[in-house]
Amino acid sequence: MALQPTSSALRALSLEFKNLQEEPVEGFRVRLLDEGNLMEWEVAMFGPPETLYEGGYFKALLKFPPDYPYSPPSVRFLTKVWHPNVYENGDLCISILHPPVDDPQSGELPCERWNPTQNVRTILLSVVSLLNEPNTSSPANVDASVMYRRWKESKGKHAEYENIVRKQVLATKRDAEKDNVTVPLTRDEYCIKHQTKPKESDTDIMTDFYADDYGDDMEDDDDEDDINDDNEDSGNAES
Repeated sequence: MALQPTSSALRALSLEFKNLQEEPVEGFRVRLLDEGNLMEWEVAMFGPPETLYEGGYFKALLKFPPDYPYSPPSVRFLTKVWHPNVYENGDLCISILHPPVDDPQSGELPCERWNPTQNVRTILLSVVSLLNEPNTSSPANVDASVMYRRWKESKGKHAEYENIVRKQVLATKRDAEKDNVTVPLTRDEYCIKHQTKPKESDTDIMTDFYADDYGDDMEDDDDEDDINDDNEDSGNAES
């Protein structure tokens, strides 16, 4: 029987999802696979401009454990991704998603692994970084790792790795068209510009505040002015 998510996990994921809708991470789009299930998200990643993955539209499944954020989620690419740190089945291998245990054999420092202060935003930023700079010291896909190192060391002369990636990028265009998604191709299109807007509730509060308090004060001031005017008139009359 599957464990039920804790209330703290649901609360944390609800807040994170809302935050990512209001302030998205550049190059990503997140949505729930099922509106009633916060434990599985579909993540769409756009290939960063001026990289081999430019123009790509890569979809992945983000699954959260019942005790999130104390345990890390998992990321599995649904789209074919040829990369040293992606297994053939699509599972992403990255330090930030590894449990916080001491494992000297892995070559990872404890601080590089998951901890409860991490969140979906930091995961997505780490994925972008890994996409551009693979970790070839402990690859999930050995063949891709060998090809990548040969491509990089030859400064692009050995283009087998590049050719496979660009072929996969081209294939993702069909998914983008199917999902009616426009893939950003330039830095300006890729970068998200946020505009801070006052919350409607805050605006209402401020409006009520001024209307209720200052409105009454202004009326009182007007009454005082009328009284003062009367006093001044009577004084002038006596003189």
